[in-house]
Amino acid sequence: MNPRQPVDIIGAPIEVGTHEAGAVMGPASLRTAGLVTTLRDLGWTVTDRGDVAPSPEAPPHGAGAVAAWALALREAVAEVLRRGALPLVMGGDHSLSLGTVDAVLRHCADSGRELFVLWLDAHADFNTREISPSGNIHGMPLAALCGEPGFSDLFADEDRLTLAPGNVHLFGLRSIDAGERALVAARRIDVVDMRTIDEFGVVAPLRRILERVKAADGLLHVSLDVDFLDPSLAPGVGTTVPGGATFREAHLIMEMLHDSGLVAAIDVVELNPFLDERGRSARLLVELVASLFGRSIVERTPALPDTNGA
Repeated sequence: MNPRQPVDIIGAPIEVGTHEAGAVMGPASLRTAGLVTTLRDLGWTVTDRGDVAPSPEAPPHGAGAVAAWALALREAVAEVLRRGALPLVMGGDHSLSLGTVDAVLRHCADSGRELFVLWLDAHADFNTREISPSGNIHGMPLAALCGEPGFSDLFADEDRLTLAPGNVHLFGLRSIDAGERALVAARRIDVVDMRTIDEFGVVAPLRRILERVKAADGLLHVSLDVDFLDPSLAPGVGTTVPGGATFREAHLIMEMLHDSGLVAAIDVVELNPFLDERGRSARLLVELVASLFGRSIVERTPALPDTNGA
């Protein structure tokens, strides 16, 4: 990503993957908090594509509704990628990643490159229908994308691609269900939990991930859930978990992602303005996105360490 690459913003006012009302207002809140203006002020060419919508024939609830949203988002993100722009999708609950990641996965397959996913989230989102305590699909998108059984009704066709579990990096994890924990371990998904961050900070584990993506000449999809942040900073989410990322940890992650030049697509999900405090969460998310797109105090010429030891 560089300032010569256009950025297309897509709203995904979706809350069919959760029982908590309010995430449908997330895209409007981020627009109100100045997301588009902020990126333009940083020198990016930004087009707000408005909000996607599923087919009018789609059911309003359940798996059929989730599948319809996923298809609409897949098509919208695929079109952005075809034009060489960088898609930034504003949500909306985390089930929207069924469509966005699917689109980037197909784009990578067409270009012969490997997709990696950085999941900045308090939760693993690797439940299946059989093990999920809540039954909410926004807690299942990674399992579905990685090809776990029982999710065929969430995808529009049979030629679906699957995300390699080994290319998923859970970052900031601090809440996981028992069955989900066993499944994440069995699939050997990389986990950087808050214990690891407490011990080593964010730099070492994130640098390791970025070096791996760079060595594979891969592309990185970043999915930022509001609950990745400590709820004292960002209360506007329906699934708060204490002990999340601090203000500086979150900004440093965004700054490192920008410096890497590896980010191909971004989701900002689970913002629920109904649960927020005077727009605090939306404003913080806009600040974090600005760091991801290059806002800094001084000019830097960063580079990832040479993975070949030269």
